[in-house]
Amino acid sequence: MHQATTTTGGPTLSTRSRLGRRLIQLYAGLALYGASSALLVEAGLGLEPWGVLHQGLAERTGVSIGVVSIIVGAAVLLLWIPLRQRPGLGTVSNVFVVGLAMDATLAAVPDAHGLAVRIPLLLGGIVLNGAATGLYIAAGFGAGPRDGLMTGLHRRTGHSIRLMRTAIEVAVVVTGFMLGGTIGVGTVLYAVSIGPLAQVFLRVFAVPRASDGSTVVAGGQPRGAILRP
Repeated sequence: MHQATTTTGGPTLSTRSRLGRRLIQLYAGLALYGASSALLVEAGLGLEPWGVLHQGLAERTGVSIGVVSIIVGAAVLLLWIPLRQRPGLGTVSNVFVVGLAMDATLAAVPDAHGLAVRIPLLLGGIVLNGAATGLYIAAGFGAGPRDGLMTGLHRRTGHSIRLMRTAIEVAVVVTGFMLGGTIGVGTVLYAVSIGPLAQVFLRVFAVPRASDGSTVVAGGQPRGAILRP
């Protein structure tokens, strides 16, 4: 029989250690997600859909792309209210950690010149993004604000998640491109590879359950969360 509490009624060491692992995964995943987005910016060969919007807004406002990411994430989170979505720790942390990590990485990484450097940065950024997605979603602390918007619209309208995702990301890319964001081969490569990559890393970073030895790869809304933190 599995023991869920100590003799004093508190959580067991196993329970605390799992929570500790999940928190580490959450914040490591979010930080790496911001770093991976920064690598895509440095590569200059095309960004992920929301990155196109963030870059376009940054170009127009003069605000750093990381700060723009935070502002946009907070604005999207406000849209959860009429959709009756409930944010988790991962949702709120996503808003701030990704943007801060992105700006920190951009400040630390030197400018890339030449395709011999930019292509590896692009490929590394996409793979790292997939790993980061697996890390933070497998922690099970809730979907990112942008994916919560997608799943919330799905529930409210009755339209498929695929349709909602496509509509939102097309609107985001077009708006970002018109504002000066970068669209290129990286945008296409990201779109076709991030799903399979994230799914692989979700399994790699799955957190074991205490009760039956099985694993959990996400809590809340994994299908939505896998697409974008």
